[in-house]
Amino acid sequence: MDWKETPRAHVFEIDLPGFTKEDVKIEVHEGTVLQMSTAQRKEEAEEKGDKWHCKERPRGGFSRRFRLPENAKIDEITASMHDGVLVVTVPKDELKTKPKSKAVEISGDDGENHVSKGLVQAESE
Repeated sequence: MDWKETPRAHVFEIDLPGFTKEDVKIEVHEGTVLQMSTAQRKEEAEEKGDKWHCKERPRGGFSRRFRLPENAKIDEITASMHDGVLVVTVPKDELKTKPKSKAVEISGDDGENHVSKGLVQAESE
């Protein structure tokens, strides 16, 4: 699974070989948590005389949760699935994007406000 951020969106790419789009469920909880999950992968029926030499394909299901940033446009999430790869795109609202730096106003004992000459780097989440 990969999660990358572009200037306009957060993009999740998840390899889900053997699953179809009908097996996948994508939900947003409480407006901030993106959850992606699959149906349970069933064990293959064994017939008398079968002998497994190696069994490495994962059984069960897949489930991941991610806390989305404040600028995620929840109503515009899109998803597609091709060749066993699920791609979920969460657009970003540029208006809610936090600035990388800004001037900070400093108030003093004299009651006057002054703008600092330096820039303070905003911490990214």
